[in-house]
Amino acid sequence: MENKYKYFKRDISWLSFNYRVLLEALDERLPLYERINFISIYSSNLEEFYKIRVADHKAVASGATESDEESVQSARELVEEINREVNRQLDDRVRIYEQKILPALQKNHIIFYQDSHVEPFHQQFIKDFFKEEIFPYLQPVPVSKDKIVSFLRDNRLYLAIRLYPKEERKESPILESSRPPLYFVMKQPYAKVPRFIELPCHEKNHYLMFVEDIIKANLDLIFPGYDVESCYSIKISRDADILIDDTASSADLVAQLKKKVKKRKIGDVCRFVYDRAMPHDFLDFLVDAFHIHRDELVPGDKHLNLEDLRHLPNPSKSLHSPEKPKPMKLTILDEKESIFNYVARKDLLLYYPYHSFEHFIHFLYEAVHNPETREIMVTQYRVAENSAVINTLIAAAQNGKKVTVFVELKARFDEENNLATAEMMQAAGIKIIYSIPGLKVHAKVALIRRRGLNGEKIPSYAYISTGNFNEKTATLYADCGLFTCRKEIVNDLYNLFRTLQGKEDPKFTTLLVARFNLIPELNRLIDREIALADQGKPARIILKMNALQDPAMIDRLYEASEHGVQTDLIIRGICCLIPDQPYSRNIRITRIVDSFLEHARIWYFGNGGNPKVFMGSPDWMRRNLYRRIEAITPVLDPDLRNSLIEMLTIQLADNQKACRVDAKLQNIFKKRTPGTPAIRAQYTLYNCLCSNNAQQPKDQPAMSQ
Repeated sequence: MENKYKYFKRDISWLSFNYRVLLEALDERLPLYERINFISIYSSNLEEFYKIRVADHKAVASGATESDEESVQSARELVEEINREVNRQLDDRVRIYEQKILPALQKNHIIFYQDSHVEPFHQQFIKDFFKEEIFPYLQPVPVSKDKIVSFLRDNRLYLAIRLYPKEERKESPILESSRPPLYFVMKQPYAKVPRFIELPCHEKNHYLMFVEDIIKANLDLIFPGYDVESCYSIKISRDADILIDDTASSADLVAQLKKKVKKRKIGDVCRFVYDRAMPHDFLDFLVDAFHIHRDELVPGDKHLNLEDLRHLPNPSKSLHSPEKPKPMKLTILDEKESIFNYVARKDLLLYYPYHSFEHFIHFLYEAVHNPETREIMVTQYRVAENSAVINTLIAAAQNGKKVTVFVELKARFDEENNLATAEMMQAAGIKIIYSIPGLKVHAKVALIRRRGLNGEKIPSYAYISTGNFNEKTATLYADCGLFTCRKEIVNDLYNLFRTLQGKEDPKFTTLLVARFNLIPELNRLIDREIALADQGKPARIILKMNALQDPAMIDRLYEASEHGVQTDLIIRGICCLIPDQPYSRNIRITRIVDSFLEHARIWYFGNGGNPKVFMGSPDWMRRNLYRRIEAITPVLDPDLRNSLIEMLTIQLADNQKACRVDAKLQNIFKKRTPGTPAIRAQYTLYNCLCSNNAQQPKDQPAMSQ
């Protein structure tokens, strides 16, 4: 029987999210360089998308790998659909960049040259700068079909050049076609020369130029004796997914990763991006010479790798961006206040990046120096380089504490960093548990186990977060972290760590753990709302996540909608649920893109007026619900529960940065009703938290964090 329910395609939904990121570049209320940065983020996201998702589909389409989820034909059709949508978006990116960003820069006296043509007063500088700073690092390589073909590195910019030998001048001009063309590729220097060059000011104006345009303006110096006909930018994206046997032992897994990570840069081609102004015969030559498949061709702009725009110099003092909200330190946790003492009295909830991540570092630091600390247990998924978290854990081991860290080696693009930090911790005496075969551990949890000096019972401490233990991303990602010493949560978390060590069949009374009790409990919670709706009582679900993709859970939400359960989804990225259908008429989808990356997972169930609120690490995707270890905690403190409900309410009321996602995957901005206040959720929440923080007395627990 055919399922009456329908779903958006995961990757097409993701492209809708990334397009929403690009739309931030159009918001003239934002500082100009912040708008430019969103073009950079859009471009960087797209690059990773091709390296991973499109590369996977192309492998299926070519028959190189098999998939339970798609056939060879459906994979081919999906790649074509992806490329069509990306090309449409790239047209818009060109329009936004050329018609909005460049004129806005010029209006602020920043002239950003877009080709090799420069004003007469800069021409000598361009020539001198090229000779002194760029020329020594250039290595043109000839390309000849089946004879001389160089290897193109992943995500590096190259100039493809076509030229002709110069002929002695004769009375009649010699047609180009009578001279055989020569082709060269030349990698742009990366480490030695910046992508953007600041030129001398002239009158009131500042000037910027792409380094490749300076190279193009001086090609005659590189190729004396030749007529340079044309020059275009190209680049290759390579498959960056690492296929490993994750059923192997820890030692074998480490060896596999060390070997395969090094090969990431030489993976199969998944995208060949070229300047769309390149003539067809020039492109045909490159396609043949580098053995590019036609379905790998993606037309780009004159200037590729626009993710580099985040490094664009800002020479104008008048254009400096206003500072984003600075992470605040809680007045209840001043320098003299012990987090241990505070949490012993009341649960504590932190909102990053509005609250300082230093509070968590201080929490670990207290554990290091507390004589009653028996053991510190932490999961590591993505940590910062030179991480303060890791350094504190090493200090704990050196201080005689038992430290156990579960390291997820399979965290994509963080494999090398995770391996390096794991080996460093191991050398310091920390017990390292590596990836579980066949699973990823995505839970973001920490446990401080304590015992009184005379054996008396004293509280241990649990920390459950929606984000990684990474002090750098904690200033960029909007996450939540809960500190508690409630015995039921502490005991469940200890059982989870024992499970990660393969010790026993776990039982969880309070925590929800993916692959154990999460799905059954979610079904019970949804069933409860359906029952309330059937009784004519208010029934309400609010789900805030990064992604919603699992068909089984989407079906449950469709079913709840059909029974009249009012459901709001605050989904930043992938959302495969289709709104505005007969079976989803009670479901609304909100997407928020703003200064910080919305990353928290918060779930609200009305429960007949006694709401249940949960927070933790998983999105509702197949991988999270069935192939990962994830941890979710109920928020049991009534004040903190109300605080999270207030946050969800603010996000749903956003009329500045919130979009409604419709049945065509369009981002429809929510309009502000005349006479109502402007609500920009991230900044409104920050102001609320600042106000609460200012009102908190230092000698008693906070009422609302």
